[in-house]
Amino acid sequence: MRLWSLLLLLVCLPTLILSEDYSDVTVIVRGSKTIAATSDEFICATLDWWPPEKCNYDQCPWGKASILNMDLTNPLLAKAIQAFSPLRIRVGGSLQDQVVYETPNLGSPCRPFTKASSGLFGFSKGCITMERWDAMNDLFLNTGAVITFGLNALRGRKQIRKGVWGGAWNSSNAQEFMEYTVSMNYPIDSWEFGNELSGSGIGASVGAEQYGKDLVALQKIVNQLYENSSKPLVLAPGGFYDKQWFAMLLDVSGPNVVRGMTHHIYNLGAGNDPHVANRILDPQHLSRVSDTFRDLQLTIQRHGPWSAPWVGEAGGAYNSGSRTVSNTFLDSFWYLDQLGQSAKYDTKVYCRQTLIGGNYGLLDTDTYVPNPDYYSALLWHRLMGNGVLSIDFGGTSYLRAYAHCGKQKGGIALLLINLSQNMGSMVTVRNDLNVGLAQGQGITRDSSFVHGLKRTVSWVGSKASDGLEKREEYHLTAEDGNRFARTMLLNGVPLELTEDGDIPPMYPVQVSASSPIYVAPLSIAFVVFPDFEADAC
Repeated sequence: MRLWSLLLLLVCLPTLILSEDYSDVTVIVRGSKTIAATSDEFICATLDWWPPEKCNYDQCPWGKASILNMDLTNPLLAKAIQAFSPLRIRVGGSLQDQVVYETPNLGSPCRPFTKASSGLFGFSKGCITMERWDAMNDLFLNTGAVITFGLNALRGRKQIRKGVWGGAWNSSNAQEFMEYTVSMNYPIDSWEFGNELSGSGIGASVGAEQYGKDLVALQKIVNQLYENSSKPLVLAPGGFYDKQWFAMLLDVSGPNVVRGMTHHIYNLGAGNDPHVANRILDPQHLSRVSDTFRDLQLTIQRHGPWSAPWVGEAGGAYNSGSRTVSNTFLDSFWYLDQLGQSAKYDTKVYCRQTLIGGNYGLLDTDTYVPNPDYYSALLWHRLMGNGVLSIDFGGTSYLRAYAHCGKQKGGIALLLINLSQNMGSMVTVRNDLNVGLAQGQGITRDSSFVHGLKRTVSWVGSKASDGLEKREEYHLTAEDGNRFARTMLLNGVPLELTEDGDIPPMYPVQVSASSPIYVAPLSIAFVVFPDFEADAC
C-alpha cells in the first residue's frame, strides 16, 4: 500500500512542486558553549484536584481525572508514564490550598470536595486519605515517576479582606503528612508550597514577607525529617510572576531555601476564547512570553542565585483549556515553542497542565489515549538534551528554531516549527566552528522537479545517496491535513497505540546530513545530527 502511495505521489509531484511556495533559511548553530541548561526531567505533567463538578463554559471536562478519583490502575496510564523513563509529575492545582491530609490529629472526618458557594473556587475543603496516597505512590513507584507535591499553604490563615489572607501558616497537618510519607519511604523529589497565592493571587493571596517566613519554617521541617538522607527541594510560590513579590520572597526566605521559583503561564486566553487558534499561529504573540522568562531569570540572579526558574503549570488556555484546540495537533505549536523559549532562559522544569484532566490533558480524560501533545512531549524528552545552544538564523518569523545538545546519540538536536499555513521552509544547518553541514556556501538548488523529488523521497524514508554522515528527522503533521485533528502523523505514519495499548515506536527517517531540511507548512520537525561537532556537548 505504501509503495502505491509513493508512486502516486511521484506521478503528481511536478504539479505539487509548482503549486507550493517555500523559502530558503540558514540556521547557524553555535556549539562552542551552552547558554542555559535544563534538568533531566525538564518535561513534567500535572495531576490536579478538580472533581467532576468543575465546569466552565457549559461543559464539565474533568470527569474522573482528579487525584482523588482517577483510575490509578488503568494500564494505559502506567504505560504513558513509563514511556518517559522517567516523567516528572507535579501533584497540585487550584484546590491545593483547601486540601487536608488524613493524619491521626486531623480532628475532622476525611471527606472529598463538594460544591460550596462560600469556598474558594466554589468548593469546600477536601481530604486525601492515606489509603489513596498509598495507591498513588504504588503508581509512582511502579512507573518510576519523579514527584513534586504541592502542599496546602493557606492552612491556619484567616481572610483579612476580600482575596487577601493573613497570619502564619499552620504546618501541623502538612508535617504529619510529610512524616507519614517519609516513614513509608515514598520518594518525593520536591515539596512545593502553595498554589497561585503570589502577587494579587487567584482567589486568594498572601503577602510575600509572611510567605517567606513560612518557607523558612517549611525548610526546617524538611531538614528535620530528612536529616540523614537526600533532602527534597523546596519550591515556591506556584503562581503568576509578579516581579516585586517574587524578589521580596527571595529576600525574606534567604539563601538555600527556595531552590525552584515556580511560576504559571496561560498566555493563549480563556478556554472559550475564539481567538486561541489564531494566537497559536501568531509568532509575535508567542514571543511575548519571553519577557516573563527573561525577567524572572534576572530577578533570581539578583535576589536568589541559589534558586532556579521552573514553570510549575502551563496549559495554554486557562479554565480547563479549549475544547476545540487543546487536544488537537494545532496545540503542539505553542507547547513546543514555549518549551524552546523557556529552556533558553535556564528554566529547569516545565510542567504541562495536565497529564490527564480538562481539555488540555496529554491523555484523553475518558479513554486515557494520548493526545497529540503527548507525543510532542515524548519526542522532546527523548531527543533534546540538557544543554541549550545559541543559534542565528534569518528568514520568516513564522519559522521557529531551537537547538540543544543531543540527548541520546551526542551531537545536536534541532527543533523546527513552521507556523505558516502556506509557505514551506528549506533549512540549511551550519556550524559556526566552520564545520559545513550544507553544500557549498549556500543552498544548492536543483531543478524544481529533481529538488522536489529528493525532498519527497527523503520524507518517506528512502536512504539519501549523497554524503556519508546521516541525520535523523522526525516530521510531525496533522492527519488529513486538518490542523484540528486528534491524530498526529510522524513521518506520514499515524501515532496510535498498539493493539496491546503500548506507546508506538517513533522511528526517524535517515537523511544525508549535507542536504537541506524541508519543513512543510504547518508542520514540526525534530532533527538530530549525531556527528555535529559541538564542543559544549
